[in-house]
Amino acid sequence: MQATPSGTVVITVVPTPACHFCEDAEQALTALADTFDFELDLVPFDSAHGARLVAEHRPALNPLVLVDGAYFSAGRLPRKKLIKLLTTRGAGRLAATEAGARRG
Repeated sequence: MQATPSGTVVITVVPTPACHFCEDAEQALTALADTFDFELDLVPFDSAHGARLVAEHRPALNPLVLVDGAYFSAGRLPRKKLIKLLTTRGAGRLAATEAGARRG
């Protein structure tokens, strides 16, 4: 489980059409983007890449959510768990701003 070379956490979501958990996850991630720095990668379920990810991780529900390429969840997005992970990884905007100020 590794972040991008820039250190940005990558959250990959494989949503399906007409899925209320998928819509909920996208809304939650949009809201979390105000507080945390991460790259959101929405991969269509019916794309070749989406099909490969679903075959590899075999989620019981949708959406499939990966963090830095590793399985994170399927179905309703566990917000508290994700916030804890993003905080642990130092993805908070305030933490990133403070770190940059210390380096400068």
